[in-house]
Amino acid sequence: MTQENLGKPGNTGVKRIIKATGYSIQGLKAAFKHEAAVRQESALLLAAIVLVCWLDVTVLERIAMLAVVVLVLIVELLNSAIEAVVDRIGVERHELSGRAKDIGSAAVLVALTFAGFTWLYIIGSYHWW
Repeated sequence: MTQENLGKPGNTGVKRIIKATGYSIQGLKAAFKHEAAVRQESALLLAAIVLVCWLDVTVLERIAMLAVVVLVLIVELLNSAIEAVVDRIGVERHELSGRAKDIGSAAVLVALTFAGFTWLYIIGSYHWW
């Protein structure tokens, strides 16, 4: 077997990028359709975009404020993927399945807490201290 045959078979180059982009768009559509949290956090992102345009903060602060909200959405997408895989495996209760879902949920909580802290710290630095 040659070195080229050891990798995954399939498309390469631009064709692979185009197909991967299509799969990513399908994933975003599925998450938006089936996950209320993804819809809520997408709305939060839209509100954050509007708000940071209105706030009198620096460009880097705007980027940080939006980045932490995007991070929440990214973590939620990963959590939703974990939940989908666990649900696919079986509906019976299992300690490891519950642990996987709880850890994914905890990751979302940590991201949300970090986002809240970042927003409060930046806004607070202008208005409260």
